[in-house]
Amino acid sequence: MSDIDPRDHAGNRTGPAFEALVEVMRRLRAPDGCPWDRVQTLQTLKTYVIEEAYEVLEAIDEGRPAALREELGDLLLQVIFQARIMEEQGDFAIADVCDAAVAKLVSRHPHVFGQEARAADAGEVLARWEGYKRREGRGLLDGVPPSLPALLMALRISDKVRNVGFDWPDTQGAVDKLDEEVLELKAAIESGDVARIEDEMGDVLFTVANLARNFRLNPEEALRRMLLRFRRRFAHIETTLAAQGRTVDGQSLQALDALWEEAKALERE
Repeated sequence: MSDIDPRDHAGNRTGPAFEALVEVMRRLRAPDGCPWDRVQTLQTLKTYVIEEAYEVLEAIDEGRPAALREELGDLLLQVIFQARIMEEQGDFAIADVCDAAVAKLVSRHPHVFGQEARAADAGEVLARWEGYKRREGRGLLDGVPPSLPALLMALRISDKVRNVGFDWPDTQGAVDKLDEEVLELKAAIESGDVARIEDEMGDVLFTVANLARNFRLNPEEALRRMLLRFRRRFAHIETTLAAQGRTVDGQSLQALDALWEEAKALERE
């Protein structure tokens, strides 16, 4: 498979620690293990994979190493959990997952593990990576999972096609396209055709994702950060009203807007 040998790293504790986690999962799934763990399936675990991944992002954003360590462990557990289910079905085990990952990384990094010339920068690495996948018979967009969040999928697709020149020549081109798509969305709204509105709204969002890529921004992350700001500001509205013995129900839009602006001002202090 490669010249990488786990025995070269026998002095570290990664192997025993990983094996201990695998053994814990085996025990939980055993006939006399945990009733909840035993009834889980690949389908029931899908939501947990997503939740754990986003909790990893939250820990990264908060800059808390201890929290990140815990959340990475939870995410790793999901990988081991699903691999254990597949092992019980006779399909593959966690060792096969590791072997496949190593084989893929080694084969796609000949500039590190093989005889190919060293890559000059990250851009050259990405270009070579796409070339390796194309030689494996995969289409340009085959590596973009349909299950990704839509904005993240838009970012990945736009980045893939950019690598083959299917892109605006500069940022202004993307801005002009956004203006065009917004006008088309407005026309669709005026028509009242819901299907057309949906199509044009999708075009606007895809163009926004392209524009985000031009600034090396992740539109999914941009929206998530905006929503976190929204939650903080709305919580300020609720807290302020609660201190006055009131709730958001029945408040005028002007009153709510005033508290919203107050929350924004507090963020700038």
